[in-house]
Amino acid sequence: MTAERSQTYASSLLGVARSEGAVTDVEDELFRFARLLEGNDDLRTTLTDTGLPVSRRQQIVEDLLGGRANPVTTSLISMVVGTGRAHDLPAIIDELVRLSASEADREVAEVRSAIELTDDQKQRLTSALEAATGKKVELKVIIDPTVLGGLVAQVGDTVIDGSVKTRLQQLKTAF
Repeated sequence: MTAERSQTYASSLLGVARSEGAVTDVEDELFRFARLLEGNDDLRTTLTDTGLPVSRRQQIVEDLLGGRANPVTTSLISMVVGTGRAHDLPAIIDELVRLSASEADREVAEVRSAIELTDDQKQRLTSALEAATGKKVELKVIIDPTVLGGLVAQVGDTVIDGSVKTRLQQLKTAF
């Protein structure tokens, strides 16, 4: 999919979320779904399998998200899957998140953590990243057990790696 087409889809999806008054929740749920799709080969293969009827692929989305996510989120993902663009969903959603953050004059801070962060931890982390980068940031937390502990944060091209995994690798290299 071209960058222009991703932007068009992202802009349209963001417009729907805005018109439904659910931008924050929908954006967050879409972001989490995109990360799930990237990390789950079986789900990605199933949702992009053109051998399966569109209605079956959309039912899978409904089964996964129905009752757990905002109905707008479920409908938007189902629509993208229905148009045969499930393989482009992470790129579309990443563009949507970038557009939404840009409209709010913010940068997206993608943070990987081995565990769920508390609201207080998220607040302190947001403040620390804003101080470190000199930019207003919108925090997006991804639970990633491979981090082992600590955090890996990316704001634009800046990566701050305070993970236990990296520290262990550094120790191994030092020895």
